[in-house]
Amino acid sequence: MPAAALFPLPTQSTAKRPVPLDLPYEPVEKRPLPPGRPRDWYITHNRRLKAMRLAIALLDSGVYLPNQARNEKIRSTAELIGVHPPSDTTCHMVRALMRYAR
Repeated sequence: MPAAALFPLPTQSTAKRPVPLDLPYEPVEKRPLPPGRPRDWYITHNRRLKAMRLAIALLDSGVYLPNQARNEKIRSTAELIGVHPPSDTTCHMVRALMRYAR
């Protein structure tokens, strides 16, 4: 079977409803975290979420390589998207996410 037959044509949509791609980013509704975990788990979980948000914002702004994402750039991006300034550890995690996503 040719590869073209496996994928829908660009004009065909597989979505059940239209996907608004040109609307501004809107965060997903927050849900409470599961209770009963050690405090370190919550700290790490929230740090990973913050690093993911920052990595996505950096990629959207045109920073594609980890060596382009200095701590100052990551912190200015955090201010731009309304996130508290990240620690050095979180900045390191942002660069790691950018490195291994390639």
